[in-house]
Formats: sequence, structure tokens, C-alpha cells
Amino acid sequence: MTLSDLYQRPGFLLRRTHQISAAVFESACAEVGLTPAQYGVLTVLAAEPGLDQTRLARALAFDKVTVMRVLKGLEERGLVQRERSRVSRRQMTVSLTPQGRDLHAAAREPAERAYQRLLSPLSPQQRRQLIELLQTLTDGLADEARAPFVPLQAPKA
Repeated sequence: MTLSDLYQRPGFLLRRTHQISAAVFESACAEVGLTPAQYGVLTVLAAEPGLDQTRLARALAFDKVTVMRVLKGLEERGLVQRERSRVSRRQMTVSLTPQGRDLHAAAREPAERAYQRLLSPLSPQQRRQLIELLQTLTDGLADEARAPFVPLQAPKA
């Protein structure tokens, strides 16, 4: 394999794209001090307060160690609170604090800026195509993932 071959491999390009995506997000969200993982957790908890940690991890395709690390940092900042589940004493539920709700609201605009910046090299048609291809790739290889992805159901209108 040549270097040219390496640099054209999907794994290399996806990893590099992820690095760029994280850098763009962190730059746009520096004012609110959030990483992409932290913003993801706040977004899921804003949609479903009191979610248990296992379902939270699955909703973001995080492993247990990652979700615990992210929650610990958010909890130390007073943005989330954990408590024993009323359903199962072995589970912990997680909710946003008022400060967490405020920070999530403040982060929406910079997060949207990051999203637009990340996709800015692409035309609208290319953006749709990229999302469709990534969705096809992740759906087709979901069984290979180290952490399961179980999306939360959108609330019924």
C-alpha cells in the first residue's frame, strides 16, 4: 500500500473528518465551554429528562466509560444531576439542572454555526448525499459497532 492509497481509505478520511468536526465544534462552542460529547448529552437530556444512564449511553452510541466520564464532568460543573431510579435501585437517572438547561439553550446557536461551517465546502445536494451515504454506512455496519446505538423515540405530536 502506498501513502496515496492510505490517504484515500474511508477509515482514514472518516477519522480525519471526525478530527476536523470536533475542532470546528470546539472552536464555535468555546464561549460556552462544551465538547461535542457534552453537547450531545445535554441535547438528549433536554429531550428526555430523567433518562437512565444506560439509555443515555445508547442514545448517543457511547460506551459506559465514556458516558460516565462525560457525566462526571457535567455534574462537577453543576449542569446535570444524577439520582437513584425510582424504577430500579441499580440504575441512576440523569436530568439537567437549571444551569444545564440555560447552557444548552446558549449553546444552540454556536452548535448550529459549527454544523454550518463543517458542511460549508459542500453544495446543498452534496450535503444531503453525504448524510445519506453516512446513514447507509452506519446502518449497514451497525452490528460491528463497539457501543450500541438505540435512538430515542421522538415525542408524538
